[in-house]
Amino acid sequence: MTSFAREVIWRYRPVALWFTFLGTINIMTLYADILPAGTTVSWLHSVYKILLTPHETNGLLGMFSAVGAPDSGPPRHVHENEDETIHIVDGEAEFWLEGETFRRGAGDTVFVPRGKEHAFHIVSSTPARFITCLTPGGFESFFAAAARDGLQIPQHGKELNALAGQYGCRFTGPPLRQR
Repeated sequence: MTSFAREVIWRYRPVALWFTFLGTINIMTLYADILPAGTTVSWLHSVYKILLTPHETNGLLGMFSAVGAPDSGPPRHVHENEDETIHIVDGEAEFWLEGETFRRGAGDTVFVPRGKEHAFHIVSSTPARFITCLTPGGFESFFAAAARDGLQIPQHGKELNALAGQYGCRFTGPPLRQR
């Protein structure tokens, strides 16, 4: 084992040990904590801020806030590793979860189990603010990586899917509405 590998495993040992206990080691999760809490990034039509990292929660949780522009939202996708809990602070969004469509607004919370295809679209005339918890943590660094690489939807679909795959996510369809 190289000294770099030893250093990574030692620094991120709570995450590595937790995933080893489950019988698998997710290398993405070992590196997901590169961006510290407080990191803010703009990508597409949203601003994301990392609030908690897997390093701070022994791998159990990642949390970020997001402010999304009206008439925007992600493509349909599936998180293979994380359950996702989305609390809407301001605004209103239409959610699509495994074929079911519903609207939620300020004060509402939506739970998306891992492995379930989902998407949302901001339908309010003002930006929507969300707090999202991911269990276990790790995916919260995806947005910064996509912004760093300058990836756009739909222009960089192949590259975006490759990056998402490193975070245990796959895109399965278009956004609920095209902007």
